[in-house]
Amino acid sequence: MSTRPLDASAINFSWLIRLRWGAIAGQVVTILAVSRWMGADLPLGPMFAIVALELVTNIASVTLAHSHRPVHEWWSGAVMALDTILLTGLLFYSGGPFNPFSFLYLVQISLAAVILPARWTWALAGLALVGSGFLFLKNRPLSFEGMGHAEHMSVHLRGMWIAFGVAAIFIVYFLLRVRRALAERELDLTAAQNLALRQEKLASLATLAAGAAHELSTPLSTIAIVAKELERQVSGSAGILDDVRLIRSEVDRCRTILEHMATEAGASTGESPKAIDVRGLIDVSLKTIRERPGVRVEVDGASACTVMVPERAVSQAIASLIKNAQDASESEVEVIASADARNARIEVRDRGQGMSDEILKRIGEPFFTTKPAGRGMGLGLFLARTVLERVGGELKFSSTPGQGTVATVTLPRIK
Repeated sequence: MSTRPLDASAINFSWLIRLRWGAIAGQVVTILAVSRWMGADLPLGPMFAIVALELVTNIASVTLAHSHRPVHEWWSGAVMALDTILLTGLLFYSGGPFNPFSFLYLVQISLAAVILPARWTWALAGLALVGSGFLFLKNRPLSFEGMGHAEHMSVHLRGMWIAFGVAAIFIVYFLLRVRRALAERELDLTAAQNLALRQEKLASLATLAAGAAHELSTPLSTIAIVAKELERQVSGSAGILDDVRLIRSEVDRCRTILEHMATEAGASTGESPKAIDVRGLIDVSLKTIRERPGVRVEVDGASACTVMVPERAVSQAIASLIKNAQDASESEVEVIASADARNARIEVRDRGQGMSDEILKRIGEPFFTTKPAGRGMGLGLFLARTVLERVGGELKFSSTPGQGTVATVTLPRIK
């Protein structure tokens, strides 16, 4: 089944957690490198305690993010405020404003400007300004064994270059990933809106079908009664009698179709999902298929694959695809089933004339059809796609002009 798309706050919070994992790893590596390889005098106990606090809070953030609770924007703001305070603590023990990594204050402000409202951004900017100003008043000087002023300045300048690179990498990576995640969310929302629109059209068509069945039942009953009387009056004329009987049979057929429409309009809409294997679903679909052109079915390993769908509605959708394939092709139609770890797929292949790219873009729109007048209203594919998307499935078409068309149904499997 399809999942509910995450909102912007949830996306931002999840990526902030990932960014903090990277920051924690970078802090540990930097502290060890500066302390052991460069010989700097650092109080490792307090600094690693600050990193441990950051680690604990990030674990708590992960737990909170997976608690299925609504994500609030202030969660990200509070975490970023805490990170600003912790950064101030790390800088306090490592030279204060003389530490080239004080440049990382700008990372917090830049990220806040992108993912947080203005009030939070200004608050974090103010907090960073206060923290930076505090370091000018109080800090633990950073010293290196055996280094003079010139060497110390050289190390400081190289550290500034490294800090700039780290800040740039974090900002670019985080912002690009957040932007991509938000773009995917917009696509999910657009797809959900389109599905809701098609569901609304489907409900309207169901209401229209039920209303048409009700309204047409009376005139058809009248025609049936009159035809029956005519049959009695022309019992001596064989030719006219045959015509009258044909009228009666066609009226009965119309009444049966309308009764079926009225029943299906309500039954398919409110039908409950049930577990059914792919082979059984295809067999149900083939019950309403005409004999010519023939249909060849290949199921193989997919026969053990089970899906949870409303059987009547989905089988009718697949049957509609098979009937369209029969209309498009004079040769045998192929129905091929396959499955992977997540989905079951049913392909309906014909050997017809195929469709151009322009037609493929419009296929499935209500009342759009390539069939001759009187052969169809262009609702079959629209209803099939709507039904399949309602159960978390998908319907796609591919076609090569002159070689035929493939309709691919994808359904989420449960085992």
